[in-house]
Amino acid sequence: MKSVARVDAPKRELRRYFIVSCKNATRMFQPLPLFIGLRYSGARTHRFFVSFITWVSLLGVAVGVAALIVILSVMNGFESELRSRLLALSAPVRLSAPDEPGRDWQVLAPVVAAVPGVSAAEPYAELQVLAVRQPEMLPLQLRAAGTAMRKELASLLVEGEVASLDALDSLIVGRQVAEQLAIAVGDSVTLLIPTVTGDELPEARLRQFTVGAIFEAGLQENDDSLAFATPATLLSLGAARSGSVGLAVQVPDTLAASDTAMRIRAALPAGSGKVVVSDWTQQHASYFRAIRIEKTMMALILLLVVGIAAFNIVSMLVMVVNDKRTDIAILRTLGAEPGTMARVFVVQGVVIGTTGVLAGVVLGTAIAFNVGPILGFLDSAFGLRIFDSDVYYITQVPSEPHGLDVLLVTLSALAVTALATIYPARRAAATSPAEALRYE
Repeated sequence: MKSVARVDAPKRELRRYFIVSCKNATRMFQPLPLFIGLRYSGARTHRFFVSFITWVSLLGVAVGVAALIVILSVMNGFESELRSRLLALSAPVRLSAPDEPGRDWQVLAPVVAAVPGVSAAEPYAELQVLAVRQPEMLPLQLRAAGTAMRKELASLLVEGEVASLDALDSLIVGRQVAEQLAIAVGDSVTLLIPTVTGDELPEARLRQFTVGAIFEAGLQENDDSLAFATPATLLSLGAARSGSVGLAVQVPDTLAASDTAMRIRAALPAGSGKVVVSDWTQQHASYFRAIRIEKTMMALILLLVVGIAAFNIVSMLVMVVNDKRTDIAILRTLGAEPGTMARVFVVQGVVIGTTGVLAGVVLGTAIAFNVGPILGFLDSAFGLRIFDSDVYYITQVPSEPHGLDVLLVTLSALAVTALATIYPARRAAATSPAEALRYE
């Protein structure tokens, strides 16, 4: 018995030395979950199918993130393009007083022009009329062209000159209006102007005008329903009686129009209670609300691509957990806690997800900043035209990447990929060492 004890003693000492060495090694590689997780992520000993799923997961995350960034950038570009075209022939901020048709706006103009953030303030007028040129009739919105509006019109003219407005009874009409009425520069057109005086029945006045120029704003709402004349012409047609007069306020930064409108309201004199101050975000709210809804829905739909890639990460990690059951059991017998093993696979999944997300961010921003050249190459190489100029007003795909959008996409994708590691990590933590080592 003593000889057996003497033989077993070295074995016990060797086992004790092995356990102490392993514990010392685990202390050296701290934090242990990070060390092992990184080793598993970079290991090449996985089975082929596991490695294939890993690359598919990484590629899926990258493609989903890149698609999200590109689509959001293109939608931002379309929003900016629509905003610029809507405001090309409209003031960013307007002042009106429907209940006071006789208000003298020339008195209020200097007060508004002195407000910080206002570059110009001048009277404007609008009037609904009916253009008649046999056999066609077309409803138009006749708008006064002040100094600022003339500058905008000068850059949009396709025929004639903006100076033609100085002639008596001259008009500048949209291109679609000219096509529908079959008129050209120098032709005459009759306007039917409804007038209401007191309690009498409305009357119609006819007045003949000459087309002095034709503009194209690139927006159907403007090109097929707008016409411009001098402010004096609008007043002579009864715009003041209809209450469609006020001040058109120009601002250098259209995105700050709402703040400027608030400052204008605060700067109005005490007797200006009936003056209504509105900005372009209120006048065209339906357009931009629709764009925001579409942008949100597209982001949610494309985020599903990242979600599908996250399911691949789940499958890959589950297979890795099954493949590493022996390693997990050995680490558990050496004193590793279940939470430590769970964090090992969380690290591995986060590394794969982060790599895919960063690759997608790089790819997506590169494409978003070069959408024009890329589509130009596809057009020249394959004859692929996204927007035909014969059909669409916008012939090129605009792109405007925003840093906030890229940040939100990155954080959302990282969150989705991190959530995908929870189930495999809990499964690793629940591995029983005795069960895993039974047949080893």
